[in-house]
Amino acid sequence: MRKPVIVGAPRESDNEINLTPMLDIVFIMLIFFIVAASFIKEVGIDVGRPDAPPVVNPSDSNIQITIGEKNGIWMGRRLIDPRAVRANIERMHAENPDASVVIQPDRRSLNDTLVQVMDASREAGVYDISIAADSDIGGAQ
Repeated sequence: MRKPVIVGAPRESDNEINLTPMLDIVFIMLIFFIVAASFIKEVGIDVGRPDAPPVVNPSDSNIQITIGEKNGIWMGRRLIDPRAVRANIERMHAENPDASVVIQPDRRSLNDTLVQVMDASREAGVYDISIAADSDIGGAQ
């Protein structure tokens, strides 16, 4: 037996909505807004800041420690006994609480001396420690 066909009744294949025209419109609107946004200019003025010298010299704000090639520890231009490093760091840190410790070891110095200075700095309460490297990488000796 054949199934009767009712005139004007939708078929099962006609129940789907065609999304192609809607997607076309969405893509056209997207392209329009992208192109329109490229023509928008922000309003403002360019501000030229005056050049001013720094208020604090960066080398003055750090505690400089140099380790010589024979493991001598220098703070400023003074040779410091390894047992007095902590006390000197505490004194300099008390004068400038924002100061950090910058250690500049010689390439021929022992790592043990570097570690002793770093430990003394931590014992003095300064945990901001930097190790300065020689800018002459592989250069003449």
